[in-house]
Amino acid sequence: METIKIIYNPDSGRQIAHRNLPVLVDVLVKNNYYVKVFPTQKQYDATRAASQACKDGDDIIISFGGDGTVNEVVNGMMENDYRPKLAIYPAGTVNDFANYLQIPRNIEEFAQLILQKNTILSDVGRGGERYFLNVAAAGLLTDVAYKVSSESKSILGRFAYYFEGIREIQRQMFDPIKIKITYGDIVETKEVLFFILANSASVGGFKFIAPEASINDGKLDLMIVEKGELMDTASIFVKALVGNHTQHPNLKYVQVDSIRIECEEEILMDLDGEQYGKLPMDFKVEKQAIPIIVP
Repeated sequence: METIKIIYNPDSGRQIAHRNLPVLVDVLVKNNYYVKVFPTQKQYDATRAASQACKDGDDIIISFGGDGTVNEVVNGMMENDYRPKLAIYPAGTVNDFANYLQIPRNIEEFAQLILQKNTILSDVGRGGERYFLNVAAAGLLTDVAYKVSSESKSILGRFAYYFEGIREIQRQMFDPIKIKITYGDIVETKEVLFFILANSASVGGFKFIAPEASINDGKLDLMIVEKGELMDTASIFVKALVGNHTQHPNLKYVQVDSIRIECEEEILMDLDGEQYGKLPMDFKVEKQAIPIIVP
């Protein structure tokens, strides 16, 4: 009998877990899986639970929550040589990586996804000593997630981030940061508004922010938005809605397998929506490191 460990965040999204989790467990048990359910209560609970699932030899881990829960689960898995198949149920507000994979929200459809066990190997990014599955970012907008209230997220969903983002652009527009980037033989210094390192194309609710990204190519897609006028920056966001922004003169877009980013200021990093460390930081890719269940 195969074993599935469900690691879920009871507070994620709109309390989806309380409604859908019993349905999922019922389907899996009826299909002869042994199911263990672990509710998180505090930070890094999901990391410890995922690491233990690897040590126990579980066959599948289900991350049932938002992007932060996925990040913690991935970090727990990466501590171990044996890594079970990972399935991601999108119970959070944005769920960028799950949306990129087109994971269904309908719980019956998600259960069938588990039963089919169609799997691909996904790259995992590493920033400093912490892993990220989807994105590392710093600068303008990266602290938006921490400024949006839980009540706003519950009512407005991802639009709460957009509304706060508009206000943040107005506040930070003329306060660029100076960074030094080193990758391969290239060393550049730039005044930038923000940068992202993306594993998938979907970041911050934008489906095509890194349109050339692939989760198993051994590359991270670096996008740097340089200092410019308000209208220039706004046009990048408008074009990004359809993935037509990569040739914009105020934007640098390149694929890397490792990179060092430095800054004289104290700039905090955001990994998968969670604050971690500050620049300078070295980034690299762990190629095809985790098996993920996909449609």
